[in-house]
Amino acid sequence: MEKYAKRFTKQEKSWILYDWANSVYATNIMAAIFPIYFGAVCESAGVDNVQVWGYGTSAATLVVAVMGPVLGAVGDHKGMKKKLFTGFLAAGVLFTLMMAVFDQWQLLLAGYVISYIGFAGSCLFYDSFLTDVTTEERMDRVSSWGYAMGYIGGSTIPFVISIAVLLIMGMDNPAAVKFSVVITSVWWLIFSIPILKNVNQTHYIEAPASKLLSHTFQSLKKTLREIFRNKTIFIFIIAYFFYIDGVGTVIHMATSYGTNLGLDTTGMIIALLVTQIVAMPCSILFGRASGKFSSIKLILFAIAMYLVICVLGFYMGFHVEQAELDYIIRDHDADKFEQKKVFMWACVDLLKKKYGDGVLTLTVKDQYFNMRKMVEPHPQVIDKALEAMERAGVKPLVRPIRGGTDGARLSFMGLPCPNLFTGGMNFHGKFEYCSLTTMRKAQQVILNLAVLWSE
Repeated sequence: MEKYAKRFTKQEKSWILYDWANSVYATNIMAAIFPIYFGAVCESAGVDNVQVWGYGTSAATLVVAVMGPVLGAVGDHKGMKKKLFTGFLAAGVLFTLMMAVFDQWQLLLAGYVISYIGFAGSCLFYDSFLTDVTTEERMDRVSSWGYAMGYIGGSTIPFVISIAVLLIMGMDNPAAVKFSVVITSVWWLIFSIPILKNVNQTHYIEAPASKLLSHTFQSLKKTLREIFRNKTIFIFIIAYFFYIDGVGTVIHMATSYGTNLGLDTTGMIIALLVTQIVAMPCSILFGRASGKFSSIKLILFAIAMYLVICVLGFYMGFHVEQAELDYIIRDHDADKFEQKKVFMWACVDLLKKKYGDGVLTLTVKDQYFNMRKMVEPHPQVIDKALEAMERAGVKPLVRPIRGGTDGARLSFMGLPCPNLFTGGMNFHGKFEYCSLTTMRKAQQVILNLAVLWSE
């Protein structure tokens, strides 16, 4: 009957409440608000945020993974689990709060790495406290309610408060983001008080303080030997390693990945909010389902869902809309012409640093150059054109132009061709037109040129 008892004990409630406390970190810092802010800071500094965020997360995860077995063995000793839990909790809360002070991406990343180690370390001992607060028969129920309360309380309430502040102050306002970081720290600390006060280690190993270190490694060695001997446990640990690493990657990188795909920031935050709300009843249902279905079936079902979502997310990157832009670069001065091409390459390099090498390509083709370079060495060409205009009663107006593709091509092929008027006005605009009077003058100029060159 103990399994089906409706009331939770004080210790069970206190344990459940810590998920309510720490889940705000997972939402605000790991998944949603802080990664977006960190990405903006990196962008202003010309740094690839996805790359450095991934490196930081990987480094923190590696530290926890390497330290985990040793910390677990130390925590098995009398009085150590609570001390280690408190230490990691303090580090997590403190460095999360310090992230509200930092502005440089390096300091923000360092603060995040240390705070995440604190978060992950506290969760390590928080999970192990489950055996101290309840019975084996009630573990599924207590654990599922912890997850549920974490989603609806720790994730949703402070998350909504943070979103409201961001919407009021502006999504790109650093002060609003820093406020959400402070909210995260305060919420995490306050609701951690019950577990600190009411939960104590009841299962432990007795060992003298002077022999704690040696006993720890002896215990670790013994545990490792038992794991390798038990095929089922060994396979489970390997499988769990890949599974939880995949889950962690999705949680940590989803927002950064979405940002690089060009997804709307507000839309991503709303999607995460909906996720938190939906997750609460699903967590409770999973807890109840554990009484009807085996744990392995439920885990495989969850992994299958994760796999489908990850595959869909992966292929989103291959179905992004594409655009093609064509520019015509012109200039009277050859040096300035080359500078404009250099400027185009600089723009492409900047965008590649922000969005990745594969999202943008630039192709530059030289169609023609200004004919001035080829005409100026032949002043007689200009002189005869001026005389032909004067004979036609046209006052010459000599000025540089950027057009004349046909004349430019012929000039660089060895036939200098200055541009003459033809009767057109307002070229390449919606008010372009031709004047019959001007066209007749252009005709007369050409006839005059034929006479002049024949003389």
